[in-house]
Amino acid sequence: MLGFLCVPLFALVTGGDWRDASLEADDIHAIFTSLAGGGAAVVLIALAGTPVALYLARSAGRRSAVVEALVLVPMLMPTLALGILLVSFYGPAAPVGARFARFGLILTNSPAAFVLAGVYAALPTYIIAARAALVEVPAELEQIARTLGDEPLRVFFRVTLPLAQRGLASALALCWVRALGEFGIVLILAYFPAGMPVRLWVDVQDLGIQAVFPLVVVFLLATLPLPLWLGLRARRLP
Repeated sequence: MLGFLCVPLFALVTGGDWRDASLEADDIHAIFTSLAGGGAAVVLIALAGTPVALYLARSAGRRSAVVEALVLVPMLMPTLALGILLVSFYGPAAPVGARFARFGLILTNSPAAFVLAGVYAALPTYIIAARAALVEVPAELEQIARTLGDEPLRVFFRVTLPLAQRGLASALALCWVRALGEFGIVLILAYFPAGMPVRLWVDVQDLGIQAVFPLVVVFLLATLPLPLWLGLRARRLP
């Protein structure tokens, strides 16, 4: 089983033709597009998703079940279908997209569209993972802080966040990988400017698999180390 799981790493070492390995200008542009757009998406997701995750962690009943279902819907949708639906809502011909365009914010085939695609791709993943981390924080400690006069926001930053920080960091790492690695939504909503997934797809079509290994390496270096390190750190530390 372990050998089966290691096949991608073996292929990374043996499968490419490294004699003339190099990154083209378009590849470098794709790297910066993914890093900048993915970073912006992660910041927005942390700001918008953490309150929802905290609500789901501390609430029960029909209302929270509805909220959880709404969070899960984008995660369960096929990404190409989700991309098509987003274009039909945010595209320049749609009322909402046209309204944004009047203010100079184009939400298809633009840097803003790339960020938007990353948010839709990774936000549900972050909320579910962050909720799991926040559930582990004893609610009694938050109640004690409130009885001592702390406001809810102060309780979150002084009690909840420190106790859940490792779990939330892991949730953000998963969110980062999901935002950078999304292909289906980006292909439909934000084909331009091309990020690393779309650029890899274009290069495979034009140049073949052997020619894309340098960009594959950069892609993996951008996505693997952080979540891998956090997972191993969480395993070692009590």
